[in-house]
Amino acid sequence: MARIFDVVEYPDEMRDEIVHRFPESGYGDFRIGSQVIVREAQSAVFFRDGRALDTFKAGRHTITTANVPYLIDLIGKAFNDRTPFTAEVYFVSMREFADQKWGTAQPIIIRNPGMGLGVALMQGYGSYSFQMANPQQFVSQIVGTTGAYSTADIQGRLRAILLSKLADLLGETAAKKDVPSLIGLTEELGAGVRAKAQDDFQAVGLTLKQFYIESLKPSEKSAEELRAMGMLDMATYTQLQAADAMRDAAKNPAGGAGLTAGIGAGMSIGQVMGEALKQGASAKNLAGGAAAAAAAAMPDVMTPSDVAQILKVSEEDVVELIKGKELKAKKIGKGYRIGKAALEEYLSK
Repeated sequence: MARIFDVVEYPDEMRDEIVHRFPESGYGDFRIGSQVIVREAQSAVFFRDGRALDTFKAGRHTITTANVPYLIDLIGKAFNDRTPFTAEVYFVSMREFADQKWGTAQPIIIRNPGMGLGVALMQGYGSYSFQMANPQQFVSQIVGTTGAYSTADIQGRLRAILLSKLADLLGETAAKKDVPSLIGLTEELGAGVRAKAQDDFQAVGLTLKQFYIESLKPSEKSAEELRAMGMLDMATYTQLQAADAMRDAAKNPAGGAGLTAGIGAGMSIGQVMGEALKQGASAKNLAGGAAAAAAAAMPDVMTPSDVAQILKVSEEDVVELIKGKELKAKKIGKGYRIGKAALEEYLSK
């Protein structure tokens, strides 16, 4: 049974709530002469049968035939000018919802011609803010009959729009700028994303106020993750694994994240290997020849399993390298044997 309301208000600051329905469930009966109190940074939209009627801005309003013509017109047709009448009221926050967070759960792949794999993996995070532009449109398209709708309910959709535009813009900019230059263009990229995403926000009754990039940097994806993404062929993957293995053997405490992370920044395989050798040499001086000791421990003749342990790959990967003639080996019976010199030659490529 509908309840009769003479005063309609929602005295809440609505800091995280975008829309609040009154009453939260069912219908309310309102009279001609009912008071509608709309707080600062609020709008109130009357709905009936899924149709948006009048919108009230901040202030105290009395429902009369003078100030709510669409509503009164409906009342006249449906109830022969009698009250109370049945409707729903949606209080919509008009404040700017600031400091909403965004981030790249997966790296954005962009072309990086002439460097490394020819692509770069970029990750970033930052914040954005949005504000209501059209309360009727937002309630009709997004909220429906939900009793309360908060920022958490729409963040996924808004982030998807923003990340799509950022990926698009990075792709366009990367055609003219290299990766280091991109990292220095965060303000320009932020303005570009804001411009690109504006139509999508307006399509649901919102305005994108700000979009900030707080961090934009190459991904630190490991060789395994890059391979899973289909970014590496077997030879490149094994070389990167070898680079990390050499670093680990040298026990360089300053090694930090895997050297393979450098490939995400567009470093060439030769650069990555060079960094591995450089770090190994540095560790040798600092740690009393730990890298040389690791190399000296390598047997003169090894099985694919031995080599797999050294390179930290699977035995099947080593056999595939042998069959692809990337790694020299001799077949004895049904097995392979790899010489120390052959492995060193492969790693030096």
